[in-house]
Amino acid sequence: MKTKYIIAHDVGTSSTKAALFDVEGSIISHATEFYPLYNPHPNWAEQDPEDYWKAIVKTTREIMEKSGISPEEVLGIAYTTQAMGIIPVDKGGNVLRLNITWVDGRAEKQARKIMKKFLGEEVFKSFVGIKLTGKDVIPKLLWIKEEEHQIYEKTEYFLDVNGYLKFKSTGKKVAEWSGASSYGFDLKKKDWLRIFFKAAGIDTAKLPPLVRSIDVVGGLTKEAAEAMGLKEGTPVVGGCDDTQSATVGSSAVEEGEAHIYLGTSAWVGVSTRRDLKFKHGAACLQSADPEMNILVGITESAGSVLKWIIEEFYSKELHDPDIPDIYAFLNEEAKKVPAGSDCLILTPWIYGERCPVSTTTTRSTMFNIGPEHKRGHLVKAAYEGVAYNLRWILENYKRDFGFDPPVLKVIGGGALNPEWMQIISDVTKKRIEVPEHPEIAGAIGAAMCVAVGLGVCKSFSEVKNLLRIKSSYSPHPENFLIYDRLFASYQSLYFSLERVYREINSHRF
Repeated sequence: MKTKYIIAHDVGTSSTKAALFDVEGSIISHATEFYPLYNPHPNWAEQDPEDYWKAIVKTTREIMEKSGISPEEVLGIAYTTQAMGIIPVDKGGNVLRLNITWVDGRAEKQARKIMKKFLGEEVFKSFVGIKLTGKDVIPKLLWIKEEEHQIYEKTEYFLDVNGYLKFKSTGKKVAEWSGASSYGFDLKKKDWLRIFFKAAGIDTAKLPPLVRSIDVVGGLTKEAAEAMGLKEGTPVVGGCDDTQSATVGSSAVEEGEAHIYLGTSAWVGVSTRRDLKFKHGAACLQSADPEMNILVGITESAGSVLKWIIEEFYSKELHDPDIPDIYAFLNEEAKKVPAGSDCLILTPWIYGERCPVSTTTTRSTMFNIGPEHKRGHLVKAAYEGVAYNLRWILENYKRDFGFDPPVLKVIGGGALNPEWMQIISDVTKKRIEVPEHPEIAGAIGAAMCVAVGLGVCKSFSEVKNLLRIKSSYSPHPENFLIYDRLFASYQSLYFSLERVYREINSHRF
């Protein structure tokens, strides 16, 4: 009997990562394709959905050609994608505008309008557990209704990125449970949170039918199969959002187990069967596992801060052929700097923030700069600033929900950075474990959706049998005192500057 294979695509904000797995979990081949993010207004962030599909087609063909396997040997396909995308599609399947991405914060006015219907921000927050911001989906749907009314009227369904790719693959317009969680999803009823959509003035008929991560949505259409170089009818499984697939790919899938994703953005996720109230920017979402939920606190800027530093302070080195790995070069710079960066603090909120605080007006700050500070201080302060944010989320989890995990599984491209891993361990005082292939953990999670959905694996917990820990980091006690002190200052910076940020940026955004 021939070995069967699974194709998984991890569709992020900056790139698509495709991977081909055999049913034992081994990676046979993988490929990456990048695409742009557009910022037509200071607080907007859009992408062309067609760029996603072109990346899917190109990387699928690439991994198939690298592997040399036959299309008949592909058991199934799944996508895991960036959350909260808004792609209006009409009845003919035409995309009506660019995707309004999760980073986008354009709908602050609409968020306030919706909360006013619930007697104001504080009443809304006491009822739901979190205030609405201009980054949330329902306010952005209302923005489309108010500012692009013709598009709203023509829309048959609002699809997220995963739903769009499933539509391009199968012709079926659906939404998956975890993706729906980022819009508005009733975890108990497993249905759209229709009361909130209706209260906001959004027609719930424009929300597509729901499927689970492990459901077979349909087979590849002839057109999609020809484009991808695969067999027509190859099963396409529901898949899930990136946070959910990362949870599976980290192997932190049992009650109370925690992981950190470190990429363009970052988050802390804890698996649980509990249905928890939203607090301090943390949300309880549907897991890829239909029987589980995930507590998630997303910090919107992590690797994106380093990208900005590289482009603005290391552009010469970035294009130097004698420096093949710019991130390794940054690490060498950071190693020369003591813990605490000589009291330089960098807050990573270049796109505002969602957790541990929810704000669309706050921006990044470099605080306490002196003549002793060099470029390397800025790099290390960026590592530390993200670590402080993660610690803040973890402290909220302990206080609000009783979660205090001793071990953090770290995945994403940032997990390949040993300097950053040690800093996170020192700042959080937690043991850090990095599994094999952390940069494609999302694709591993998507592949598990196929494996469970098609009966290759009995449950998502079987992922533990497929992954090994590649490296681990224990906290250095000699750094506790300085990081405790600077973490307190980091929190004070936000509360001291919150009003000033709002004053300077409210009109601008």
